[in-house]
Amino acid sequence: MMLTTGILTKYKDFLPITPHYPLFTLGEGDTPLVKCDRVATELGCGELFLKLEGCNPTGSFKDRGMVVAVAKAMEAGSKAIICASTGNTSASAAAYAAYCGLTALIIVPGGQIAPGKLAQAIIYGSRIISIDGNFDQALNIVLALAEKHPVTLVNSLNPYRIEGQKTAAFEIVEVLGDAPDYHFIPVGNAGNITAYWQGYQECRQAGKAKKKPRMMGFQAEGAAPIVRGRTIAAPETIASAIRIGNPAGWQKAVAARDESGGLIDMVTDDEILSAQRLAATSAGVFGEPASAASLAGLIKLTRQGMDFSGKTVVCVVTGTGLKDTDIALKNAPPFLELAADITTVEKALGWS
Repeated sequence: MMLTTGILTKYKDFLPITPHYPLFTLGEGDTPLVKCDRVATELGCGELFLKLEGCNPTGSFKDRGMVVAVAKAMEAGSKAIICASTGNTSASAAAYAAYCGLTALIIVPGGQIAPGKLAQAIIYGSRIISIDGNFDQALNIVLALAEKHPVTLVNSLNPYRIEGQKTAAFEIVEVLGDAPDYHFIPVGNAGNITAYWQGYQECRQAGKAKKKPRMMGFQAEGAAPIVRGRTIAAPETIASAIRIGNPAGWQKAVAARDESGGLIDMVTDDEILSAQRLAATSAGVFGEPASAASLAGLIKLTRQGMDFSGKTVVCVVTGTGLKDTDIALKNAPPFLELAADITTVEKALGWS
């Protein structure tokens, strides 16, 4: 029997590993890169790939960074970790804390976290506090608590989170044999675009890639502080994972955009839901709404006339759709409800 390696072991030469560093895994990393020919043809791309980060243990990309951050916390002797979260970070922090015997303290914006994500934080046994406020206010509280008490912050301000998340770029290069021409990614708290850019740069420096991609980040229109150039006091979008008005990684995300020759733009909720449906119906991929912002951005740019023919494009699907099913169910067309009779079913299908 072969055990799952995990990113701490597989990429130890690229991570801040020391002799006292605990090596463990829940099976994070090694997520699929799915080639989507039908969608590529429709959009006029040379090749289009979806990186399925929802295949990580808790269903999102957060696990890559969390395993590194939690291991470093343990190395330092910490007994508790703390984070603010719109959902995915809380699920990941709670799971890794449970595995390692740590206490996970989670502060969430009340009424703004998808039930599937909250259920994860609950079942993993974390201590949860819901505040009457948004994510940015929750993060401010967490930062103050981490300053005053012996707990380790595991939001993306923790640099070890970025170290772990960069490994997804390594995997893309390993599969493609080089970096893609364009890398599309949702932008919320803005740590992930920074992490991927760092990963691609390290691949180039190590001789694993000959080029670096243009980083194409997309925020939700109702939560687009980077695009608008100002903080958003009351961000609103159906994409709860990127409903953030003052990203912690703002400046580093702008640097990734500028250094790569890319862009950070925004897409509407309707464009996000349309892209979510397209990925599901044409590629068999069900991502949570926030994760569809990457494909929505690609669709938007192609409709504006940007030419991706002959180019290799990767869109990151940051989390599984099973984390946030309410929207998919709410917008679903009605289905037939018939008697348990084969003749009736055949007639409804037009087969009689």
